[in-house]
Amino acid sequence: MKKILIIRFSSIGDIVLTTPVVRCLKKQTGVEVHYLTKQAFQAVLAANPYIDKVWTFRKEVTEVLPQLRAEGFDVVIDLHRNLRSLRVRMALWGVRSYAFNKLNFEKWLMVNWKINRLPDRHIVDRYLDTVRPLNVVNDGAGLDYFIPAEDEVDAANFLQARLPAGLPPLPYTAFVTGAAHATKRLPEAKIIAVCRLLQQPVVLLGGPDEAESGARIASAAGLHVVNACGALKLNQSASMVRQAARVISHDTGLMHIAAALGKDLVSIWGNTIPAFGMVPYYPVGVNRNTSVEVLGLSCRPCSKIGFAECPKGHFRCMQEISEAEVAGIG
Repeated sequence: MKKILIIRFSSIGDIVLTTPVVRCLKKQTGVEVHYLTKQAFQAVLAANPYIDKVWTFRKEVTEVLPQLRAEGFDVVIDLHRNLRSLRVRMALWGVRSYAFNKLNFEKWLMVNWKINRLPDRHIVDRYLDTVRPLNVVNDGAGLDYFIPAEDEVDAANFLQARLPAGLPPLPYTAFVTGAAHATKRLPEAKIIAVCRLLQQPVVLLGGPDEAESGARIASAAGLHVVNACGALKLNQSASMVRQAARVISHDTGLMHIAAALGKDLVSIWGNTIPAFGMVPYYPVGVNRNTSVEVLGLSCRPCSKIGFAECPKGHFRCMQEISEAEVAGIG
């Protein structure tokens, strides 16, 4: 066994959660590790020293299938397991492959009938089960995230230029305001209330889609709040997370990056639940995460992913979140 292909197409957090598989494969077998993902997520893996080559495609896997066939892989590790990843495995017919169990039926039972048949195991450990036939085991070192040197941000200078004169930029709280679905995000009014409770500078992090929301939040929350949503690339945002004293985040990619960087973290859970097995993952014996959620709601979880709006109309899973608990003063 000399060359392995790992498949995980998306998204940021899911890819970060596969990094223990990458590291353990490389360190325990010495094989050449290749990784196939979407072009949009290449930056997540670009600086990972345990990956020998990152393969990407823009729209369809057919863009790279001829090149993948020519590589002569010995094993394919499918950590996405959908029709598209099956297409890759079929194209590499004859190459031994192992596929991740996504527990779709168990998640369906939990979402639709609130019958909990989910295993009490983190998705990272289930990812690692996929490579157990290769005699690869969990080294207990947690997640990896590597920031390219050119993407490191001087956080003190960045904040000093945007804060009122006389307000020290350090230490600060990084607040990750974005998430792929609205039902995974606190309403703006709740984020504003949390920011007002924080007694140190706050930097709001998110993508271009959160830029306008971030501007409204910063304007209403106070002069100690800086909106960096849409102003930084992913790895630059990761650099701001790395330098923060603490991180507040919804269930999204930067939450997992924060865990990979060993940060003290408050994670906020709305329509999704920690029982899905995707809470922040730390090295063995370490837990620097505090999960904040509204327990006892009969409608929760309403989805394994999320919606554009609350299906019930009340959005209690976020509206009833304690701002003081998120701010760490409850």
